[in-house]
Amino acid sequence: MALMSTPVGFAGIGIMGSGMAANLVSAGHEVIVWNRTRPKAEAVDGARVVDTPADLAREAPVVMICVSDTPDVREVLEGDGGLLEGLGEKSLVIDHSTISPSATVELAARAAEKGAAWLDAPVSGGSEGAQRGTLSIMVGGAEADLERARPFLEAVGMSITHVGPVGAGQTAKIVNQILVVVNQLAVSEALLLAEAAGLDLEDTLAAVSGGAAGSWMLSNRGPQMIRRDWRPGFTIDLQQKDLRLALEAADELAVPIPGTALVFQLYRALQRRGLGGEGNHALVKALEEMSGIQVGEA
Repeated sequence: MALMSTPVGFAGIGIMGSGMAANLVSAGHEVIVWNRTRPKAEAVDGARVVDTPADLAREAPVVMICVSDTPDVREVLEGDGGLLEGLGEKSLVIDHSTISPSATVELAARAAEKGAAWLDAPVSGGSEGAQRGTLSIMVGGAEADLERARPFLEAVGMSITHVGPVGAGQTAKIVNQILVVVNQLAVSEALLLAEAAGLDLEDTLAAVSGGAAGSWMLSNRGPQMIRRDWRPGFTIDLQQKDLRLALEAADELAVPIPGTALVFQLYRALQRRGLGGEGNHALVKALEEMSGIQVGEA
């Protein structure tokens, strides 16, 4: 496949970024990558590796970021060798990380001082979606910048929704994460009850997944829970970071989110047990600890 004319940079080759960068390559884009640990960047077949985020910004007019938390995005942008050293008036930064909405507005303003545009475009769909190029992307920023970004976003996602100005994408992602974790709590409680009642868990999943109770979490994480496969599509530690952002936003807006707060505390208990690196569907382990009942295979 012939390479596209506009190079794209990608900063952050982690559990999500590795699949996203690979899909950009597969779509025919000229991809330049950077990661704090260089071997992960070198593992993206067909991409060229550079030494600093500043190098990405100098060589690619569009730079995508996918790192863990607000301080990480700030470091990629403002740290030594950061994007700010290479951004120019034609640059576009697309941040796929999940970070603070208010910090996003601040970081976008810093990029604007260099003449660069900013889109906050957090993603949902787990590592599976990142690998398959089927992520849902919620975008904050100017519509014209979104149109410029669209060829790159279409390489990594199936659903691309413009939700408002800069910062709105991050707020929409907080909404997404509240739905994810409260749904995961429901899946955990339901499978625990089914186990206690002696139901066949696979038959139970088949019975309920096609009706009103069906959901992505049930269909994708339910079978993993039954197999006691705790490999992460998204880790508890990262989920907790997102829930912290949700609780902070709710506090700023004076909105009660008691279900989200409960899940945060249950995940905190699992982190205390050293389980923060497991998938977020391991939430069921907190309920197992309370009940003395184990869901799924022994």
